[in-house]
Amino acid sequence: MRLDRNHGSPYDRGSADSWYGREAVPHYYEADTYASERIGKDDMSADEIADYWRGYDDNEADLNARKNVG
Repeated sequence: MRLDRNHGSPYDRGSADSWYGREAVPHYYEADTYASERIGKDDMSADEIADYWRGYDDNEADLNARKNVG
C-alpha cells in the first residue's frame, strides 16, 4: 500500500506537528486540514497511527525541518 502524504492525511499531520513543534497527538482530517472532520487516535486504525508516526519521525530526523519562530 502506498503511503498517503496528501494534505490532512495522518502522515501530513504528523510531519506538521513536528514542523510546528507541537505535541505528538495522532490525528488526521478526512480531507483538507481544518476544512473537514478531524479524526482522533481513538478512531484511527493501527496503519493510520503508524503513518502519523512515520510523518512525525521523518520530520524529526531532519534537524533543519522546523518552523523558524525567530
